[in-house]
Amino acid sequence: MQFWTKRVALVAALCTFFGISAQDSISNQSNIQQYTPSKLIGKGQYDLKWFNNLYTETESTFAVGKQPRQTFFTSTLEAYTGIGNNKRWNVGAIFEFRSNVIGGRDALEVFKFDGDETTARSGLTSIAPSIKFVPIASVNNFSIQSSFFIPLVDNETENGIFLDQKGYIWQNRFFYDHTFPGEKWQLFSEINSELSFGDQNESFANNSLNLTPGLFLSYFPSSKFTVLVLAQHSQRLDLGNNFAQDFTALGGGAKYQLTKALNLEVLYTNFVRGNNTGLGETFNIGLRAIY
Repeated sequence: MQFWTKRVALVAALCTFFGISAQDSISNQSNIQQYTPSKLIGKGQYDLKWFNNLYTETESTFAVGKQPRQTFFTSTLEAYTGIGNNKRWNVGAIFEFRSNVIGGRDALEVFKFDGDETTARSGLTSIAPSIKFVPIASVNNFSIQSSFFIPLVDNETENGIFLDQKGYIWQNRFFYDHTFPGEKWQLFSEINSELSFGDQNESFANNSLNLTPGLFLSYFPSSKFTVLVLAQHSQRLDLGNNFAQDFTALGGGAKYQLTKALNLEVLYTNFVRGNNTGLGETFNIGLRAIY
């Protein structure tokens, strides 16, 4: 209860602050319409995103039938600011915090942070300096985000509990969006590439390349509200670590513009198939502020 009280207080504070900052909005369009991940902010603007992902599973491709529940929670904070006068360069950083529980514990017990060494682990697991840029000046709806993740975990797995990868990751995400005439429908596409490297004995993912294309189709009943469906496929290519992996996920969600600066996002995905992976589902909620 104390955890959720603190979360509600934080959300209320963010809403109040960014509501006051609403005069900084530069467009009559809502941010959820104008600022897809493809679009960059301008000089003197700030883009803050706090995204929370809860993945839980009782099935996997490693065994047949039901298994004791495992749950993995990731809280990601991204912060960017615009540089230059043409909205072609943003610089920032990404911070990831994780809390994982195994052994059949309830999914929401990831929020206990109880430190039970036999079933739970948590902590700040990585930081990443990051840049976003528009490579073609005449195509401002195509952009690239390049980030270099530095691991902060001592051990990837302890007492059979996985926390996060212990290896460096060079991530490049390619974004493109298209808004159809009438501004009621929008198609967003992404290809995420992650090159993992480091000591092969320290991480299952080191010396591999993960490619994740995704499509997101959004419908806007109003400028402040959108519903969407999504499809993603992830393919890990073996570059010498003798571990290949793939999965496909389908889902949907919604976004709502709370103030001119702040919007709320909720998403759900289900892992419908895969190899060398869990077959679980994710519940996601995020806040994004542009001011």
